[in-house]
Amino acid sequence: MTDGKNGITYADAGVDIDAGNELVERIKPAAKRTNRSGVMAGLGGFGALFDLKDAGYQDPILVGATDGVGTKLRIAIDTGNVDGVGIDLVAMCVNDLVCQGAEPLFFLDYFATGKLETEVAARIIEGIAEGCFQSGCALIGGETAEMPGMYEAGDFDLAGFSVGAMERGTALPEGVKAGDVLLGLASNGVHSNGYSLVRKLVEISGLAWGDKCPWSNETLGAALLTPTRLYVKQALAAVRAGGVHALAHITGGGLTENLPRVLPEGLGADIDLNTWDLPAVFKWLAENGNMDQAEILKTFNSGIGMILSVEADQADALVALLKEQGETVYTIGTVTEGEGMRYTGSLL
Repeated sequence: MTDGKNGITYADAGVDIDAGNELVERIKPAAKRTNRSGVMAGLGGFGALFDLKDAGYQDPILVGATDGVGTKLRIAIDTGNVDGVGIDLVAMCVNDLVCQGAEPLFFLDYFATGKLETEVAARIIEGIAEGCFQSGCALIGGETAEMPGMYEAGDFDLAGFSVGAMERGTALPEGVKAGDVLLGLASNGVHSNGYSLVRKLVEISGLAWGDKCPWSNETLGAALLTPTRLYVKQALAAVRAGGVHALAHITGGGLTENLPRVLPEGLGADIDLNTWDLPAVFKWLAENGNMDQAEILKTFNSGIGMILSVEADQADALVALLKEQGETVYTIGTVTEGEGMRYTGSLL
């Protein structure tokens, strides 16, 4: 006698619950490494708990941010070099939070794929944990979605969600005025924006990801996968020192689009392009695509990953503080009367 059941399981449909459980166990040590004051409950529950009072806040305002890594993931997937994209994911969220004056407190990730490969997924999430550790926020939860039929073999997607806090009355931007000095913090590459164009330019060049990089001793793929810099601890140190009126994370839209987002109506900026050197990766991209300077400035970070608008008489002290924090700092211009970005000098 049989009950007529055919014995089909969820795994037969392409979803391996056991692999998901194995992944959770694998990443628990990485997540635990990111624990900080305020964490009450993390991985394993239906939700994650965080105590703002335990984190030291008296009258907090919460700030949320969400982002992804974009088509930089395509290079990571095609090369198998997935270890840094988790850092990218964290950076794209927490670097935005500090621009509001907020300290990132915790992070959650969403990882989606057609078939869960535990080793690959663990490397990605361990990268997320490293990004959280470097920025002082806790990895307290996330979602791993195995969705057969939705993604090609080996493909995956990432999204990140971060929550930060500030004391009431300390939000940025605040106090930006004509005469403020603009300090630029160096980027370390393309970061995580403009990769659809990057991939197109690499295609035009005829180079493969495994070929020697034209501007370094790495492979081309490895060079272009350099993780986005995290500016959190350095930026917060500057904010707490006083004199910082605004921060602008230079992402999609480059300097041309992002700095104006933190300038009040009626104000603009004069930028001296001779105050820093265009990194070699951008020179190669510009030459390979016959791109003009305006296009570079509105597409890529062009070597500046974060800009601070600061009180003029505190600029020198803030430069010194940021250098002590390990930053390469350029005094790139000033805030001026009259809207718009005005460039002098040349990067190309």
